[in-house]
Amino acid sequence: MKGFLFKRLIVAGTAILMLTGSAGCAEANIETAYNSNDDANSITCMVWDRGTFPEGKNGDDNGLAIYIREKVKKELGIEVHFVDVPRDHSDEEIEKMMEDGTIPDIFFTYSPSVFGYMTKQGKVTEIGKEYDEYCTNIQKYIGDIQYMGEYNDKRIAVMKRRGFRQPRHLAYIRKDWCDALGMDVPKNKEELFEYLYAVKEKNPGNVDGVIPWGMGGNTNSEKFYHSFVCSYVDDLTERDAFIYSERFIVFAKGAMDGIREMNKLYNDGIISLDFAADTDDSKFVDDIESGKVGFFVDDALNPFSYIETLKKNVKDAELVPLLCFDTKSGEYINVTEPLYGMYIMVPSKSKEKLPAIMKYLNWLADPDNAIKINYTPGYEETKDGAPLARSIDELNAEGYPGHPDDYCIVNGQFPFMTNKRAQVSIWAENCKWESYDWFENLYDVCLTNQYTFPSTSVILESEARYQTAIDQSLVREMYNLISCPVNDFDRELEVSYGVLKGMGLEEILNERAGYYDSGELRIGK
Repeated sequence: MKGFLFKRLIVAGTAILMLTGSAGCAEANIETAYNSNDDANSITCMVWDRGTFPEGKNGDDNGLAIYIREKVKKELGIEVHFVDVPRDHSDEEIEKMMEDGTIPDIFFTYSPSVFGYMTKQGKVTEIGKEYDEYCTNIQKYIGDIQYMGEYNDKRIAVMKRRGFRQPRHLAYIRKDWCDALGMDVPKNKEELFEYLYAVKEKNPGNVDGVIPWGMGGNTNSEKFYHSFVCSYVDDLTERDAFIYSERFIVFAKGAMDGIREMNKLYNDGIISLDFAADTDDSKFVDDIESGKVGFFVDDALNPFSYIETLKKNVKDAELVPLLCFDTKSGEYINVTEPLYGMYIMVPSKSKEKLPAIMKYLNWLADPDNAIKINYTPGYEETKDGAPLARSIDELNAEGYPGHPDDYCIVNGQFPFMTNKRAQVSIWAENCKWESYDWFENLYDVCLTNQYTFPSTSVILESEARYQTAIDQSLVREMYNLISCPVNDFDRELEVSYGVLKGMGLEEILNERAGYYDSGELRIGK
């Protein structure tokens, strides 16, 4: 079940896999959609292309798209078509589509910077009147997070409601290697370091090219160092958490000590050699699956797509999730996704279609519709009453896209998600490579010491101007600091800070501090 990606095991709101889609397919799909988009009751909606549509199909031509179109036409009298947008670097793609006039009537982003930029530039339309008139389901089921889509007291975006609240990132360790070394699974950094150096010295798996701590070089996420660095921050107050949220946490007091420690680990041969060159994380994944890696951090459930292969390659391998990045107070900062997810927006050119657009988004918010879209019509249930997820191959065989939840863009919250046994059953009944107890432990790790960085619906001027450009550069600079020679660290830190300062770093941090101190902050979690 190699193609069984982790995201099909849980609801939308998981940490997202970054897979490259087909731009050519997107262009053809856009042309088809717009040719049928001549009146106010015909709308187009963005859908991510992850490269997992059935062979020969696209986002607008597959079993689920057809199901939605027929249901919406019958129940609302609205014709809906879908426009493919490659998932990888989708924000850059929608900005390009906005400029060349091919942006669909409904588009979305997870980036508050893109939301702020689009709003400030007048590229999106206000939706307040139509929201009040047509969106009773949204107000009923997910209205408590909708203020995050407001800008200067105007409603601009509909916010998606996430489902099961999982951490952004989780650490995993080879428990069989802990056992071979006579060690318990680490509960803190001191025990982790002892394990890592023992792995390097004793190679408990007897593998060629053992890697105590596996890392990749993807710059779309700070996942490889974020949780570790958070544990070094001194007294993370709400003010500091807001100022340095979330990628900028490396500049909070004490955080750079974590980067400096990773630099030492790298130079001691603990962290993957030349990890920064692995820009698509392919070597990182291969190293895990081949049994070379003793410890790693990744998006919380990404390892679901590695573990089965690892266990085929290494019969007795046992990867387990853990919390071990302790703070000075002995606690954990288990950074968790907020309740709200995507910003769903309407371009200014589609203003006259707002009634149809908002009726469609409201239809998607109905739990009965949402669950059928998220898991496909006719889904089966586990013995504990949760929808039974299926592999990409199984879905494709029935003509469905490999990620049907990508069409479920408004409501990802379902009643079974508050039931531990039901949520665990989704994982356990699909992933036979581990026991039910293993997944119960995963559930407990996910929910322990959950921490959500404070945020606001207000988009500051400096963020709208600089943050989209600075995000990946910041991660790249941190990789450079982790992998530079120990004696060069301070000099490289000065250089890196200078680069980021030139890109607007200090303006962003100063404006965030000023806004927090103004007392106007309405915090969203």
